[in-house]
Amino acid sequence: MIEVEHLTKKFGPHTAIDDITFSARQGEILGFLGPNGAGKTTTMRILTCFFPPSSGRAVVAGHDCFEESLAVRKRIGYLPESVPLYRDMGVEHYLRFVAGVKGMGAKEITQGVARVVSDCGLEAVTRRPIGELSKGYRQRVGLAQALVNDPAVLVLDEPTVGLDPRQIREIRKLIKDLAGQRTVIISTHILPEVRMVCDRIVIVNGGRLVAVDTPDNLTAHLRTATRIALRVMGPPQEILQTLRAIPGVKQVEESPPNPLAEGHGFVVELQEGTDAQNHRKVLAPAIIGRHWDLVEMHTLEMSLEEVFIKLVTREEEV
Repeated sequence: MIEVEHLTKKFGPHTAIDDITFSARQGEILGFLGPNGAGKTTTMRILTCFFPPSSGRAVVAGHDCFEESLAVRKRIGYLPESVPLYRDMGVEHYLRFVAGVKGMGAKEITQGVARVVSDCGLEAVTRRPIGELSKGYRQRVGLAQALVNDPAVLVLDEPTVGLDPRQIREIRKLIKDLAGQRTVIISTHILPEVRMVCDRIVIVNGGRLVAVDTPDNLTAHLRTATRIALRVMGPPQEILQTLRAIPGVKQVEESPPNPLAEGHGFVVELQEGTDAQNHRKVLAPAIIGRHWDLVEMHTLEMSLEEVFIKLVTREEEV
């Protein structure tokens, strides 16, 4: 549905994106992740035909973004970081206006506006001026204008920026509900957003491609050591000494106190190549044999934040 091949964009001497290649399948939610200034918005603007690349090729829904830009625009919905809203217009009036700009016929406009009002939860505000709406509702209107032509591809640039936690949850749920037959690409620097919403992620840094994979695969690929979280009722210093003395344990750290949980928390990092499942069978008897209560034990997964920092740091060191 989206094919990007060796895409490069230069602004004078500055290279915004440098030889980027990735793809997105039909029905997939693809996260486009990177720090501020990484080239995310530049890539989004090429995919949405705002300007051409300096070199390379971008194809959306089977159409070249440079050679067939009008065909691409008919098949794409775009929510930029700064939502293009006319604040003095009513919600329904604005959506009908956008649908007309997109070349939809009278019957299509009526059907399309009714559909996105329902899908985006705007029934209660259709007659209200956009300028009177909350930030969360304005973001919903922005999504509605991107969806009014029922596009095959939806491009969202920082869709939850500036929203409060409740509004963020609502927009994330709405995005997942909108996927399926529609391909969605989300540009963001918010890591939890990628984990909670996206099927695969593209990581860029300094305009260069760093990685393309699922969050789970990236985590597994970068994991060099296994960590096991424990919660034990007993003397903390003796527990630390006992755990550190077990063969195969690289280091042990005490977790911050948690007044809502029993016992003391510890994170055991195993030496590289040590099997976590077998080692759990060693840790438990060492604790129980000293008549301490083992309250909890589970393997810790590498967080997406750790994956991102590791990949970006490695890229900057090259």
